Amino acid sequence: MPRSPATAARRIRPAAVLLFLLPIAAALLTGLAGGLLRAGVPLPQRLMGGWAGPAVSGHAFLMICGFMGTVIGLERAVALRHRAALLGPLASALAALAWLGGAAGVAQGLALAAGTSFVVVNAWLWRRQPVAHTSLLGIAALAWLAGLALHALRAPVAAVLAAWFAFLVLTIAAERLEMTRLMRHHAAAAPVLAAIVAALLLGAALSLAEPAWGGLVYGAALVALAAWLFACDIARRTVRAHGLSRYMAVCLLLGYGWLALAGLAWAANAWGWPARDAALHALALGFVFSMVLGHAPVILPALARVKLAFGPAFYAPLALLHGSLVLRLFVPGGQAPGSAGNALALAVFVATVLHAAWRWRRTPAA
Repeated sequence: MPRSPATAARRIRPAAVLLFLLPIAAALLTGLAGGLLRAGVPLPQRLMGGWAGPAVSGHAFLMICGFMGTVIGLERAVALRHRAALLGPLASALAALAWLGGAAGVAQGLALAAGTSFVVVNAWLWRRQPVAHTSLLGIAALAWLAGLALHALRAPVAAVLAAWFAFLVLTIAAERLEMTRLMRHHAAAAPVLAAIVAALLLGAALSLAEPAWGGLVYGAALVALAAWLFACDIARRTVRAHGLSRYMAVCLLLGYGWLALAGLAWAANAWGWPARDAALHALALGFVFSMVLGHAPVILPALARVKLAFGPAFYAPLALLHGSLVLRLFVPGGQAPGSAGNALALAVFVATVLHAAWRWRRTPAA
């Protein structure tokens, strides 16, 4: 059945998505710069200008809300196929720019608007397809909104980060849950996942008033989720395939290892062990960015219709990311060089993607 002119007018064109590239890049680059400065990596003052202070203080805000929130919001908007869904990622992109401009209150207000819009969009998607993975996406959206509200209310950092990371972790888990339909599972798999999600949310909530117990529950839930994903994800099979399928599986399985380590470090940090860097960056870099590297060759064509010619070069930034993370977390004195290696890995990945897009355009049609 052909679409009505009104429906066609509301559809999101690739050019609209490409307009978000500049604020997304600004959030990513300044977020990375802030992380490097926090890790003790000296950067030229002329390069940062007046953004150094906001980039350092807002490292997590820029990376999770400005960068990841905008990218995930765009993905949901494209899935919904309605221009109104772009209001959320527009607000989160502007929130990052407002933060960098020193308007923290405006940034928090825009971020709350983005989180509210994101909840509405996910509810809309759930009404279209009321299944397990869309339900989990809705829970992830609520976790992000809760974290944004806590941030605006200046709640303890542990509670804010627990909510923000719950948003990212549950979003990824939901995407992988959608793929588990391709595999047979024990009847207990679904209720076990539900219990893990409940424990993760309980740990995040407890982190507000009882950070030690909240961190313990939250960390245990991360470890349990890593075990569930490793046992149930199709990546255990596709890692024996070839090409892009194997690459994605390697990214996923490495990420699940880091997720388990992050859970152990999160619990240890909550009880006074010096494991904060391991907890945050095993989760953010080892797990979340490993998923980003793995899914980008599939997500980019869907978002902006930019096709990529996959090749072995994609393994270079992946190896650099994980190798530099090992250096950062496990080698004495390795935090600064490891952090620089983390940033370099992402830069190499961007260059690899651009080269893959160029190769695709240069490849003669079959």
